[in-house]
Amino acid sequence: MAKVPYRIYLSEEEIPKNWYNLRADMKEPHDPLISPATHEPLKKEDLYPIFCEDLAAQEMDYTTRYFPIPEEIREFYKIYRPSPLCRAYNLEKALGTPAKIYYKFEGNNTSGSHKLNSAVAQAYYAKKQGLKGLTTETGAGQWGTALSEACAYFGLDLTVYMVKTSAQQKPYRKAIIETFGADIIPSPSDTTEAGRAILAKNPNTGGSLGCAISEAVEKAVTSDSCRYVLGSVLDQVLLHQSVIGLEAKTAMEKYGEYPDIIIGCAGGGSNLGGLIAPFMKDRLDGTKNPYFIAVEPASCPSLTRGKYAYDFCDTGKITPLAKMYTLGCEFLPSPNHAGGLRYHGMSPTLSKLYHDGYLDEARSYEQTKVFDAAVFFAKHETILPAPESSHAIRAAIDEALKCKQSGEEKTILFGLTGTGYFDMTAYMSYLEGSMTDYIPTDEDLQKGFDSLPKVE
Repeated sequence: MAKVPYRIYLSEEEIPKNWYNLRADMKEPHDPLISPATHEPLKKEDLYPIFCEDLAAQEMDYTTRYFPIPEEIREFYKIYRPSPLCRAYNLEKALGTPAKIYYKFEGNNTSGSHKLNSAVAQAYYAKKQGLKGLTTETGAGQWGTALSEACAYFGLDLTVYMVKTSAQQKPYRKAIIETFGADIIPSPSDTTEAGRAILAKNPNTGGSLGCAISEAVEKAVTSDSCRYVLGSVLDQVLLHQSVIGLEAKTAMEKYGEYPDIIIGCAGGGSNLGGLIAPFMKDRLDGTKNPYFIAVEPASCPSLTRGKYAYDFCDTGKITPLAKMYTLGCEFLPSPNHAGGLRYHGMSPTLSKLYHDGYLDEARSYEQTKVFDAAVFFAKHETILPAPESSHAIRAAIDEALKCKQSGEEKTILFGLTGTGYFDMTAYMSYLEGSMTDYIPTDEDLQKGFDSLPKVE
């Protein structure tokens, strides 16, 4: 068997020709999106005022296993895909572990993250429908950057509502989004009714993804020839991100490898859902049995401490209700939280898999422990990781150290979602010792749970 190189690159022809819809193979579908007014399941037509029609159709499709990737999107993918699967030999050596550690690196594009995989798809469908512009939210700024690139490529206007804390911490993200021609507004703002209501209730808030979603949706539904797009959580996004897992599986098969443990950071679920999709199919089919770990910040612990319930997808309570693990739509992450992964809920698909025991484990880490792992990884693998990705790195290191103690030679795969070059304020805070940890109390969480809608 050939020695696995440091970087495994597929050819352009091996870029997936189809997205994989994991829902088609789930034993039970997740509960449907429902109307907040009637609590009745939504039809795809109900989503047309918010989403592009093709994306609404993808969102509501539980049965189509594979969706052909339009050739225009595959051509765009060729600019930066296939992304490399990397063997972390230096990290393994530094840890003294018998484990084999692989990571799928999604940072080789200007956005610095995996987000471009769905951004180009959503912009393409908007252009195909003849729309003039899009609105969206962004937390850490990766999604806003990716979508600004995609909209510039397809000639679409874009308004980005960026979580205010992130906008303050990451001015260079704002600059690059504006470089691609998008307008960016720190959220919550006084430009929308939703933003003004949030500020009236909590004038000093640093914002949240839920706040930013409320503003972006309001802007879309009150503007001509404009729709809203989301960078995570939704099934359409997990569908587009399946290219990550499909490429990773193909690359590992070339060297006769298969992961025992698969790890991904989890905020809304786009990276984790995309990475695990084809491997989860193996679990559901009964052909393989990898162990899946979702990793989230201790300051925003939707899987580890949330409730599995119907909730609004936004703080302003104007979106449909989704059944998911949630901290309550009014939960606001601590402003000292330096990474992304700020969403109050979790993908309905991943929530269902976790609830049913197919997603094996969810764990959370304080941010100083995450940055410990980020710096250690950077020193040995020469890539400065995004704070979000570093949650997965922390778990991968911990699993590799378990192998060191037990002597087991397990194969670990994790998602390196992107680079940390726009996150230097957070790295500086860590290096100078001013970074602090915050874990919400049960009382803090209860405030969010009190906002959950009553659904029978």
